[in-house]
Amino acid sequence: MSGPFRADHVGSLLRPRELHELREQVRLGKASAAELKESEDRLIREAVKLQEDLGLPSVTDGEFRRDWWHIDFIAGFDGIELQREGDSYHGVQFKGVEAKPPTMFVTGKLRRTKPSMVPHFEFLKKITTRGVPKFTLPSPAMLHARGDRDSIRKTYPNADNFWADLTQCYREEIAELYKAGCRYVQIDDTTIAMFGDPKVQETFRKLGDDPKKDVATYAQAVNEAIRDVPDDMTVCIHTCRGNFRSTWLAAGSYDYVAETAFSKLDVDGFFLEYDDERSGSFEPLRYVPKGRKVVLGLISSKVPQLESKDVLKRRIDQASRVVPMENLCLSPQCGFSSTHHGNNLTVEEERAKLTLCIDTAKEVWGSL
Repeated sequence: MSGPFRADHVGSLLRPRELHELREQVRLGKASAAELKESEDRLIREAVKLQEDLGLPSVTDGEFRRDWWHIDFIAGFDGIELQREGDSYHGVQFKGVEAKPPTMFVTGKLRRTKPSMVPHFEFLKKITTRGVPKFTLPSPAMLHARGDRDSIRKTYPNADNFWADLTQCYREEIAELYKAGCRYVQIDDTTIAMFGDPKVQETFRKLGDDPKKDVATYAQAVNEAIRDVPDDMTVCIHTCRGNFRSTWLAAGSYDYVAETAFSKLDVDGFFLEYDDERSGSFEPLRYVPKGRKVVLGLISSKVPQLESKDVLKRRIDQASRVVPMENLCLSPQCGFSSTHHGNNLTVEEERAKLTLCIDTAKEVWGSL
């Protein structure tokens, strides 16, 4: 089996301070890209060992080579230019803190003339001795939702051509990941779940969109990106409402999107944010097709406090009234470091959260 597992995780891990400092030195021209890569390789080995020592069935590189979970991957395609001006969030911001990522501008036809991140996976696979190496990549929807909309319209007057070119880039990257031995892919998406927030709906209406149509379009884009995936490659989607330095972008249940997103997405499993009241009830899970796995993100990667094991078990039991227990799994609701900044936890607290996930899953299901 190549996932999702009873105890799983979304993928990003807290970056060591050494990595923060060296990356800044590279930006300032005081260190080389080769030095950074050497440091990344060594620190990723340590991150893999941490996961394997804990006994996690799936192993990632912690996304240590990325600054922003989505931008770095998408910017690997031709036709994308990163600029400091612009507003990636179209006026919506994180609660109590401002994120200032570079804005993705579409300045030419989207093409994949070189791998975006296949070498990242190749290194991960080479050093993983236990567990299944998992590769995480952003949903193609992120370019439309977070990119400069005027540049997209200018380069692609016909939106169908935009989606056709973008999803072709994804299919080519995923095909190479498969050739490299990848059998477990996770597509990360912060758009679909966020549409449950009326403020987000209004933001997209101001952009000239119909939020309901966006949900369908974004789900279709994911399906097009993974349409050629072989049967022995597991594809899951992770949805959340934003994760930046322990804050969030949106609130609202899955009700607004569930019927379209859950029933239409052609994935093997759903990693869903359910760590606090912002996510609503488990009721929308009734739209998840039979046999699909649902990974309940009941453990918060945003706060250091450990959840009660009894509360976790009770919530898993509640979810099992909507989705059969054999189709449920457990994980943190998001990564610990979706951006290079990281959430407000220590590595020890991160380790404790992952251990709680593993121990609870063993007690609920008997194995991982």
